[in-house]
Amino acid sequence: MLIKRIITALVLASLMIAAIFELSSTNFSALIGVVTLLGAWEWLDLTNVTSLKKKLWFLFWLIFPMLGVTFWTELLELASEALEWPELKDYSDILEWLVIPPVLFWLLTMILIRNAGPQLLRMEFKPVFTAFIGWLVLLSAWMFLSKLRAFYGSSMVLYFMILIWTADVSAYFAGRKWGKEQLAPEISPGKTVQGMYAALASAVICGVGLRLHYGVSALTNTDSEQGQLAILMSFDLLMLSVLTVLVSIYGDLFFSLVKRRKGVKDSSHLLPGHGGVLDRVDSVVAAAPFFYAGILLIGRSIFA
Repeated sequence: MLIKRIITALVLASLMIAAIFELSSTNFSALIGVVTLLGAWEWLDLTNVTSLKKKLWFLFWLIFPMLGVTFWTELLELASEALEWPELKDYSDILEWLVIPPVLFWLLTMILIRNAGPQLLRMEFKPVFTAFIGWLVLLSAWMFLSKLRAFYGSSMVLYFMILIWTADVSAYFAGRKWGKEQLAPEISPGKTVQGMYAALASAVICGVGLRLHYGVSALTNTDSEQGQLAILMSFDLLMLSVLTVLVSIYGDLFFSLVKRRKGVKDSSHLLPGHGGVLDRVDSVVAAAPFFYAGILLIGRSIFA
């Protein structure tokens, strides 16, 4: 099982890296859009939606805003011409504000899982509520991973993915080796506090590695504006990396909670050794909006 898991992970990672660097921003967005729709289908199964009509409506309400986000600039240009309002095109960055709801949702989710995990397992939720939550987390993950690729480039997306992958691997093996204290026993007995610490430590290593990649010479010149800027950015990215991994851990726990409520171990059996799509992207779904928001804030605070 472990060998199959490793092989599948390596294949998926290779395909993802190829997509990050070889595909255009639009094609990359389309690819992860397909992955998002596969995850949406699994979400509907996990939340007991059996009607084909309801499933198709759910997919439609994912695809429709995806198209709106993709062609947002073109839509604003058409609207500005139709309304004879040229300034309307200046509102193209209004979509950035949409990062706030998913970030708040994941922060609230962390608090609830930490303090009321068993209660969440027993609570009854209306179908419209579970549908909205699935729509929010999946659409926001697609949107801000796409925007990360479009506005900040392939290298930043690769760093984000390495951050999540390294954290997952570190938590898995450290948990197996040293794990004693369960992180959320009612939700996911296999996850340990020691595994979480290993994941957070890996985030620190990734943050330091990123600084080493870009060089440390700028850090030594603390009297210059460039040196001070480099120190500030390095610290900010290090903190963002650690917090992103922490959010990703609770994203994993969130989907584990959903699966436990359903009474299943995996979201599906699509991927050998890994279960379904949501089993592979659960951490990414939670972390993508948070990481994008952090990068956005770092950029605006430093270059304002």
